[in-house]
Amino acid sequence: MERHIVLVDDDRNILTSISLMLEEEGFHVTTYNDGAEALKGLLRRPADLAVLDVKMPRMDGMELLQKLRERTRMPIVLLTSKDDEVDELMGLRLGADDYIKKPFSQRLLIERIRSLLRRADLRGEVAETEPSKSAMARGDLVLDPDRHLCTWKGHPVDLTVTEFLILHALATRPGHVKSRDQLIDAAYGENIYVDDRTIDSHIKRLRRKFRDADRSFSEIETLYGVGYRYKDPAAIRDRDDGIDGTDY
Repeated sequence: MERHIVLVDDDRNILTSISLMLEEEGFHVTTYNDGAEALKGLLRRPADLAVLDVKMPRMDGMELLQKLRERTRMPIVLLTSKDDEVDELMGLRLGADDYIKKPFSQRLLIERIRSLLRRADLRGEVAETEPSKSAMARGDLVLDPDRHLCTWKGHPVDLTVTEFLILHALATRPGHVKSRDQLIDAAYGENIYVDDRTIDSHIKRLRRKFRDADRSFSEIETLYGVGYRYKDPAAIRDRDDGIDGTDY
């Protein structure tokens, strides 16, 4: 099936070169040189993935990202200035799945897009009333990859594709530490370079979303200099019952 990609950038040369490259790779591409028009277009016709430039007049990429995140879990890639770390960190906090610095390799952009699309299952092909075979429960957490659903104590938690994949990688083996490199591979695929702070920003956003649902949430732990782990529900239960559980 032909995948629909939306490009938003006020530089027409960039729009033309990227759209031609994506079309050669078999994608259907829609372009906008204005964030406000892109928002209208995406609300009328959702896409499989969007690539947004940060610096644009009228509505910049950050505002567009924020408005889209209120309505969709569609994967979003930000194009940022070469040395603008603030843009990158802010974009990740607002829910971007990835960012690429200008100037960039078009092949790198293609690989990032394919990596996100491979992991995006946003079409809801499985009936909402039927838990899928891949659904996983870890204490109060339930993750259903087939439907891209996450609940905490029965309440839905809305996650982006990248956030979901990072959480799933941690929760698959509770109590075991995942390095940043392992989480990068889980979220982006192997042979894709992503800066360490990208994972840190996604973890912060995950914690914030769960604490919005439950202020006592503390299941994602940081092991400084090592990585992250998801608390083992069995160990927590044993501790609460007065049994000495293994301290991972």
